[in-house]
Amino acid sequence: MNNEKKIFIKNYLQKAEDTLVDAEINIDNDRLSNAQNRIYYAIFYSVVALGYSYNFVSSKHKQLMGWFNKEFIHNNKIFDPSLFEIYKLAYNNRMLADYTVLSSATKTDILESFNKAKHFVNEISQHINQILSSKPTNENNNN
Repeated sequence: MNNEKKIFIKNYLQKAEDTLVDAEINIDNDRLSNAQNRIYYAIFYSVVALGYSYNFVSSKHKQLMGWFNKEFIHNNKIFDPSLFEIYKLAYNNRMLADYTVLSSATKTDILESFNKAKHFVNEISQHINQILSSKPTNENNNN
């Protein structure tokens, strides 16, 4: 794996962590719709990093979600199916928070989503870190 790819992966993982911090700040300030958005994007950024780790690059939300479900839940069974449920629910909740004005999510609901997102990002990060530690850096290789 080349250094540029490792930098992309690490930066997206850091972006996921930073976005979780943003979500927590929004929760603390009762900005629940913004928190829900940040919760989803923390998950999204971690899956983007995972995609780079496996040479799959997409900025399309549904395409990335489908790839994650197919490759890591069904085909290779790398992650527990509950992770896909967390991902899917965060996506749906983000859509409601961003595109409707009548969100019924409570602070308790958002805190639960936040804790699930932290778990999700942690699981993905651990898996990626295993990959990064097992693949030698090769600056001449584009893989």
